[in-house]
Amino acid sequence: MNQGIINEFEIGVYTLADIGPDPLTGNTVSAKQRMEEIIKAAQLADKSGLDVFGVGEHHRLDYAVSSPAVVLAAIAYATKNIKLTSTTSVLSTLDPVRLFEDFATLDLISNGRAEILAGRGAFIESFPLFGYSTKDYDDLFTEHMDLLIQLNKNEKLTWSGKFRPPLNNAEISPRPIHDQIPIWIGVGGTPESAVRAGRFGVGMALAILGGNPRRFKQLVDIYRQAGTEAGHSIEALKIGVTGHVFIAETTQQAKDEFYPYYWNYWYYVNRQRGFGRKISREEFEQMAGPETALFVGSPEQIVDKVLQQHELFGHTRFLAQVDIGGLPFNRVVKNIELLASEVAPKIRKAIR
Repeated sequence: MNQGIINEFEIGVYTLADIGPDPLTGNTVSAKQRMEEIIKAAQLADKSGLDVFGVGEHHRLDYAVSSPAVVLAAIAYATKNIKLTSTTSVLSTLDPVRLFEDFATLDLISNGRAEILAGRGAFIESFPLFGYSTKDYDDLFTEHMDLLIQLNKNEKLTWSGKFRPPLNNAEISPRPIHDQIPIWIGVGGTPESAVRAGRFGVGMALAILGGNPRRFKQLVDIYRQAGTEAGHSIEALKIGVTGHVFIAETTQQAKDEFYPYYWNYWYYVNRQRGFGRKISREEFEQMAGPETALFVGSPEQIVDKVLQQHELFGHTRFLAQVDIGGLPFNRVVKNIELLASEVAPKIRKAIR
């Protein structure tokens, strides 16, 4: 992708940097190797012409990244064009001032490619780690998001709230290259989250990891209604979709190769929450069916599913999580290559 080209429909990849054993070999990579592979994946995505690369935040030993801004800054120097976003920043337990200044710094380093995708996170280990109570789960996120948006708009800010010390004509430095850093809210499935994203007038990134995507149509409608009622233009109300993706030459091959890694991923993720169990092959076949949101198949199958969702949501961004379950890096590379060369051009052509 030549610098300066803007695709109407953006396609990218993201990682949560989970460190899981390969179910076929039993091998578990080190955090150092995982980090190196993430940077290499970002370089490949950039060279292949994809639009966005995202890195998530966790505070656990079975995840390699606790500071997306630091990792994305390293990636910034190894790439040229690709946008760099958190996926997600756990805003409930982050100081919004520190978060904004970190990403404004990233924006300068990357020549204007930084974005923030804020969410509440799937785990709660960051609450005791940073001295917050889970009783304030929703209130923390709302207050921190309000402050983050004001920080994005103002070089100097006076502000007071419930959970952090007040700001009195505070200088917010550095400032990003452009007027503001693009901000998104990650939404997992609750109407309240969709309403919040709409009222704030930021992008909404839907995490659609399985099931029938039609169940998210209501959230899109709620988001747009809340946004327009709050005075935001339809153009400002951008929608993205994120999902698990595995691509092979044929759909059957993709299912055969991905099944061990998919059940492995959900087994260790759910075990962390106290109820891990293995997904049967029959369950997996249903989860990967043509009408579902699990993107496992041939390039044509992936294209069809993305376009079906575009018919539903009218979204302008799709991010693929392509490295879950202890998947070896050579297979992650293949996923990115097929996404960039076989999937992305067909989707963009169809939507144009």
